[in-house]
Amino acid sequence: MKSFGLTDKGKVRAENQDCFLLELCPDQNCLIASLCDGMGGASAGEVASALCNKAFVGKVFEKLCACKGKRPNYRQILQSSCVETNGVVYEYSRFSEEFHGMGTTLVGGVIKDNGNGYIINVGDSRAYLLQPKKDVIRQISQDHSLVAELVRFGAITPEEARDHPRKNVITRALGTEAETDPDYFSFRLGFGDLLLLCSDGLSNEIRDEEMLAEAKEHGDPEALCRRLMELALERGAKDNVTVVVAAR
Repeated sequence: MKSFGLTDKGKVRAENQDCFLLELCPDQNCLIASLCDGMGGASAGEVASALCNKAFVGKVFEKLCACKGKRPNYRQILQSSCVETNGVVYEYSRFSEEFHGMGTTLVGGVIKDNGNGYIINVGDSRAYLLQPKKDVIRQISQDHSLVAELVRFGAITPEEARDHPRKNVITRALGTEAETDPDYFSFRLGFGDLLLLCSDGLSNEIRDEEMLAEAKEHGDPEALCRRLMELALERGAKDNVTVVVAAR
């Protein structure tokens, strides 16, 4: 399994509230990946995303190791780890006024060496399956955002959603409330396929079909990450930008 990630504060923001984490788990022959986009005043968003990343990956790793010699229940492991991580961030937000109301998106999961993958998400950070040989890109995760709900209800088109004035309003976050409700997805990563995780700083600048076109030219995780980041920065990168790519 090959993987790589990059994060940048972009061209407008003063600080980077995005972060990611990649961790191998030899006991289950898999890669654990996590990407968070924090929110909150001052440094609160940065604190929320960093806390979430470390807690989530740590809890998933611990639960996978506890299943050594057994078949893990990936849905249960990812969802329970997300719920427990929400509690960590939520309780931290109550320590002082400066952290009150902080939160973060989360997209992450487990990719096995055999190509089986399992993802959860809260918020609008995304997971994509890229299949360059088949000319296919598919968003695995489902955005928890106002415009995504409007699209699902048929009130606006996906094209209208891209430029909607409230496109950055999310309807779910991790750490803002005592409970959270993550979505769970499974997928299959074939040879030559790529899993891409990104914050909205990337997906707001680069269209899905452009991501696929770049994947055809840059099939290596590091090369693709660097090219997508380069494009986002060239286009002004109004938000923090984070991209993670994994391949078999």
